[in-house]
Amino acid sequence: MNLFAEAFAWIFSPDRLTGSLTLPTAILQHLAFTFGSVLIAAVIAIPLGWLIGHTGKGREFAVFLSGAARALPSLGLIVLLVLLLGVVHKTEAAVVAFVLLAIPSILAGAYTGFEAIDRSVIDAGRAMGMTEWQILWKIEVPLGLPLLIGGLRSATLQVVATVTIAAYVGLGGLGFFILQGIPLRRFDQILGASILVVALALVLDGLFALMQRLVVPRGVAAPTSLTRTTIPRSRPLADATA
Repeated sequence: MNLFAEAFAWIFSPDRLTGSLTLPTAILQHLAFTFGSVLIAAVIAIPLGWLIGHTGKGREFAVFLSGAARALPSLGLIVLLVLLLGVVHKTEAAVVAFVLLAIPSILAGAYTGFEAIDRSVIDAGRAMGMTEWQILWKIEVPLGLPLLIGGLRSATLQVVATVTIAAYVGLGGLGFFILQGIPLRRFDQILGASILVVALALVLDGLFALMQRLVVPRGVAAPTSLTRTTIPRSRPLADATA
């Protein structure tokens, strides 16, 4: 318990506001890498996932791509990309590694969100004369959004934890204090920085969990796994997709 007390004392020490890297700056760097990487991954993975979920084609490719990306060791990939791109481009190398880490979860959330929708709802939309674009934006996207947010949530938690290794190539973040504390045997510093990483992950997880509940269309049960999204028969289709 004394070590935890020392870790919190390290976190709230005025010394954290001075030096070559202050604690607030490290937190901002950590969040910048996290959100930047997840945003880039989302731009790539969401359209691809929606295309797979809407057409029903390419799912095997998506599963293969996700599995291959998950198998890549992040630290080894960052070091390899730094060696290939050069030290000048070490930031880009780290971001590429984090993007590859985030893509599988977002891609899975995007296409499984569409797959979880009861196909009778899609058929009802076509029977009403909706075009494919209208079905996509008025039915599939709103109903698939909770699982997509779940994918973004999972990707963000994976990246915010992995960004710690960016310090190995001198990119700062909270990992800087962990790496600095290891040779100095500053266990209070190591634990304090680790606690902050965990705290960031918990806060982000809570925000995404709240967002996941808020995006559920009125009258629709929120899917928490790959169960089909259903709409009560007593509610018109237009209300369910409002």
